[in-house]
Amino acid sequence: MRKRDSVMAAALMLTVLGSSATGQGRAPGTDVWIVSMKQVGVGVSFGEPRNVTNRIGYDNQPSFTTKGDAVLYTATDDQGKTDTWRFTLPDGKPTRVTNLPMSVYSPTQTPDGKTFSVIRVEPDSTQRLWRVPMDGQGAPSKVNNDLKIGYHVWTGDHSLVVYVLGSPSTLQIIDDHNGKGEIVASNVGRALAKIPGRDAVTFQQLVKDSLPWIVDLDLKTKATRRLVVAPKGADYHVWAPNGALLTAVGSGIYRYTDDGWAPVANFEKFGVKNISRIAVSPKGNWFAFVAEDKTAP
Repeated sequence: MRKRDSVMAAALMLTVLGSSATGQGRAPGTDVWIVSMKQVGVGVSFGEPRNVTNRIGYDNQPSFTTKGDAVLYTATDDQGKTDTWRFTLPDGKPTRVTNLPMSVYSPTQTPDGKTFSVIRVEPDSTQRLWRVPMDGQGAPSKVNNDLKIGYHVWTGDHSLVVYVLGSPSTLQIIDDHNGKGEIVASNVGRALAKIPGRDAVTFQQLVKDSLPWIVDLDLKTKATRRLVVAPKGADYHVWAPNGALLTAVGSGIYRYTDDGWAPVANFEKFGVKNISRIAVSPKGNWFAFVAEDKTAP
């Protein structure tokens, strides 16, 4: 992909979360939606979205299983406890997966398919990465001990790229055998995405007196390369299997082209507003996103 300065529309500078990626205090009201997706060449199209969670409260952080047959997500129950939930595709209903003594966030199935990883908030408010059996039963095991992790993406059976909270925030590569981290970038945003067909990920780089960039990280060489400036208000991005780079702003989904960011869908008529988190299934046939509760003021 070529870097194009012509897409430098004003972009909203990301706010680095200084205390917790989970947002301490009352979580905003959000729902998880699902919509069918088709890939045509390097383009994409969407069907009619469905609000899967459709309730008042916090439902967020969707991720697809490695087989693409279900979605894991984070939900806060009526008692304020946050755990991992899931629903199957195409029309499954939400079911609870975990009921752990401490809050967990960002469920992501591990590459071996046997477990999923979560960020667990410890009693001292430290955020550590843990593995949990896929059925949610049995004792979780700790992946790392020293890093205060906000977000993560698996890049191999035992390797991850993680967003580490701090001043400044850093992007680190860790091995789950020892949990040690190697810093590869600093002043980074919350978005992490695996690039299909390459041993690489993209992340958002926060640059002083400039706009946030989507940056390519080659995991073999550790080299970084700026790709494109994100649209205003776009905190997250994902890659479809066909190589389409997607993001979301407001009620719309956008794809990056040589001519800049182009709208490919708008879900306003379905009551969708303020899309934040987004995810694409491994086969590229489903798209999940998080939007503000329809009944929120």
